[in-house]
Amino acid sequence: MRVYNFAAGPSCLPEAVLKKAQAEFLDFAGTGMSICEISHRDKAFGAMVSETEALVRELLNVPEDYAVLFLQGGASTQFAAVPLNLMHTGKADYIVTGNFAKKAWQEGKIYGDAVKIGDSSDKTYTYIPDLDKLEYTPGADYLHITSNNTIFGSVYPEFPVTDAPLVADMSSEIFSREIDVSKFAVIYAGAQKNLAPAGVTIVIAKRELIQDPLKICPTMLQWKVQDENCSLYNTPPSFSIYMANLVLKDLKAKGGVKAIHERDVYKAGLLYDFIDESKLYKNNVEKKYRSIMNIPFVTGSDELDAKFIAEAKKEGLLSLKGHRLVGGMRASIYNAMPVEGVEALITFMKKFEKENA
Repeated sequence: MRVYNFAAGPSCLPEAVLKKAQAEFLDFAGTGMSICEISHRDKAFGAMVSETEALVRELLNVPEDYAVLFLQGGASTQFAAVPLNLMHTGKADYIVTGNFAKKAWQEGKIYGDAVKIGDSSDKTYTYIPDLDKLEYTPGADYLHITSNNTIFGSVYPEFPVTDAPLVADMSSEIFSREIDVSKFAVIYAGAQKNLAPAGVTIVIAKRELIQDPLKICPTMLQWKVQDENCSLYNTPPSFSIYMANLVLKDLKAKGGVKAIHERDVYKAGLLYDFIDESKLYKNNVEKKYRSIMNIPFVTGSDELDAKFIAEAKKEGLLSLKGHRLVGGMRASIYNAMPVEGVEALITFMKKFEKENA
């Protein structure tokens, strides 16, 4: 029996994509081999990678002077790759709006003067600092942000405008809203939240900015090298790239990023509206900064939260336990979560509130 999976990652995938992968698992592109068996040097595999890149470019309107890379190591590896490729003068700005943003900043400090110019930890990362009031470092090599806060459930409604190249970790929201890629120097995202199974990380980088990595940068982390080898410098995460290919085709068929964003806004609106009207549940994020991907909520009682999670599981509503740093519950409603899943969650929440409030 299929359930509704509200996990923050690895997360749910479109059922049609899973069935497609199942149907051709033993024979990829007429090769007579599984995608998990085929050589990354095979023409059929190379064609699939090229097609996946083209889909990324089309769906996000990526300019031609940007590289699109499919890499290993998760977004956390890119915390180091960013300074190793871009920190030429030894200084960069970071805005810390959550746990992963903090980890990126801490990694940046290993390689130079990573300046924390904004921090929302004073209110448990429930808001985004006022971008107009931040003091940006003159001559900084880049400004790093984490655009959507997976754990605490906040999002940048707009992006900083500075002289420094803008770098964004978009792991938990990529392909959920239209963005102007040309405003960014680098965008990176682990796929396991909104795109594919764990294993592949997308990096979109302006080519003119990635030609001179630091001398200490390992070859595997040099974006220039990965770009020159079409993401095939070594054996890539084959299955994850293939699944990303299928998900992107599915997204295109559903109307692209604009259409999926409208549906995501609708789904999130249903859940936020119910929480705001409820006498039992509460979301602590300032409304202006609420994520449409990750929605944490609490009852105010640890015991009741635990009961909620246990009873929800019996109803086929899984992975609702909040992150250990926050507690309570969290519903991650990425692109693949159907409206019916959110409606089923709200129905259960109403029933639980009636019985326990």
